[in-house]
Amino acid sequence: MKNTGMTRSLDTLGRIVVPVEMRMTMNMNSGDSVEFFVDDKTGFMAVKKYTGVSCKMCSAVENLTYFRDSFLCMDCIHKLKGNIDCSPIPTPSIKEDTHIHKRTNQPAEKLLESLKELIREHPDARQYDYAKWLGVSQGRVSQLKKLL
Repeated sequence: MKNTGMTRSLDTLGRIVVPVEMRMTMNMNSGDSVEFFVDDKTGFMAVKKYTGVSCKMCSAVENLTYFRDSFLCMDCIHKLKGNIDCSPIPTPSIKEDTHIHKRTNQPAEKLLESLKELIREHPDARQYDYAKWLGVSQGRVSQLKKLL
């Protein structure tokens, strides 16, 4: 649970207005029923949109079973168990990123020689390019240039 930073005052009849941002986030509309939850020890009160006693998936009201804070009907349970009317879970496609290379620690002398060669071959290249070709950060290229 997170603190929204929003505060509201009770009116003379003890009513409170739920901010529109919170109503939109919680999919609450005018006329919807809400449930109140209270912890006497901490003085904490929570409000939740009332969904009633019906199947979470098909809104049936008969043959319900309570499972992880939700009601499910036996028909939906059998469909889930048998994988009936269920779309398959797509397998994530793994893209190979050619831009990311694992950097290895190389001796400074070897990096200096490689950098000297690169500077001779490509004198107008940017520091970013040298870093990419050497497999080090731009900051490391800057350090190596100071050593030259």
